[in-house]
Amino acid sequence: MTYVIAQPCVDVKDRACVEECPVDCIYEGKRSLYIHPDECVDCGACEPVCPVEAIYYEDDVPEQWTDYYKANVEFFDDLGSPGGAAKMGIIDKDHPIIAELPPQAE
Repeated sequence: MTYVIAQPCVDVKDRACVEECPVDCIYEGKRSLYIHPDECVDCGACEPVCPVEAIYYEDDVPEQWTDYYKANVEFFDDLGSPGGAAKMGIIDKDHPIIAELPPQAE
């Protein structure tokens, strides 16, 4: 099981969750953050610090955002498991579900 970052993060990327994550498994794409499902240790530290309430345990993702589980998993298909987000920096892509969204209001 893992945590998932959903639509409220798109175009916001507050990064409070990144600072809180003890295993550095929250990666930054162009428009959103993504939690690596194989690197996440399910500690839940990221969830309460998210100011836009975009982080959910995978079984608790609201119905309208269930595709974001797929987006968080598939984002890493060509990256594998880099073993830490800090060394990657901003990754110049997003999952198509996110890339195709219109700009989100700030």
